[in-house]
Amino acid sequence: MHAMQVVTAGAEFVSAEIPIPEPAAGQVRVKVHACGVCGGENLARLGLLGVSLPRVPGHEIAGEIDAVGSGVTAWQVGDRVGIGWHGGSCMTCAYCRQGEFALCVDRKVVGLSYDGGYAEYTIAPQDALARIPAALSFSDAAPLMCAGITTFNALRHSEAGPGETVAVHGVGGLGHLAIQFANKMGFRTIAINRGRAKEGIARELGADDYIDSTEGSVGEALTRLGGAKVALSTVGSSPAQADLLAGLRPGGRLVVIAADHQSLDLNPELLVFGRRTVTGWYSGHAKDSEDTLEFAALKNIRPLVETYPLKDAEAAFQNMPNARYRSVLLPEHR
Repeated sequence: MHAMQVVTAGAEFVSAEIPIPEPAAGQVRVKVHACGVCGGENLARLGLLGVSLPRVPGHEIAGEIDAVGSGVTAWQVGDRVGIGWHGGSCMTCAYCRQGEFALCVDRKVVGLSYDGGYAEYTIAPQDALARIPAALSFSDAAPLMCAGITTFNALRHSEAGPGETVAVHGVGGLGHLAIQFANKMGFRTIAINRGRAKEGIARELGADDYIDSTEGSVGEALTRLGGAKVALSTVGSSPAQADLLAGLRPGGRLVVIAADHQSLDLNPELLVFGRRTVTGWYSGHAKDSEDTLEFAALKNIRPLVETYPLKDAEAAFQNMPNARYRSVLLPEHR
């Protein structure tokens, strides 16, 4: 089968012909119809987190099961499924026993722990799969397996209630989905981005208000709008995230889902006297992905996608900063 691999750390993706894998006990084989392109691929691409090379990247996978291994009870051939970042849990550590599967100490990451979706077929353990509703196409479902679940999960656990103000920092691959989820969850949604170029699309996607971050302090602008119960930062910029904190109303929460690997310079008085909090959110497990897909189907939420043939994975990856708003690879099955 055709696949795109990371062969050398720091180098471009390489086109390869590799054997079609066979599912072992407890595994399924998925015929990949679409795989989203995500910045997380950099971990394999740069040889990080102990990844073994060569490795097929890709963790926003949508396709259908075409083979099952022995002992598979939840799935059958022909099922439409997605596979996301979370590639399986040990089921025995303290976190798994508490139901916190995404925090498993021995969790697997698709495209790092084992080959991912930049290929015609992939193998995954049965607990890593999420069922795709019939209303979603494969190319729409794929980005929801990482960008979608991360924003949906962060918002539904944010403690914001219907009618309360949620600010979405960034109108990009994550942010354009967060705006839709926030709107459909019943929040007053404020979109934040540099410049006015994305104001129109932000409002089309459901934003009630828009802040241009180049016009001054975003925290001050949010305060003038009444303050936010939750600010969801989808942009890895520590200075911008610190400014967001000042725009939270008392009891508000800053939720960070993107990082620039720099320290946050925060005013602790905002935390102490206003009981504001800063937290992060990390993806989720397969059932979280299924919840995301079902909510998107129910509320007609869709990613804005650009599609590429699998062979153009390198071009799609390089174009991520310019994509509007998610890039999706489409394998050509022979």
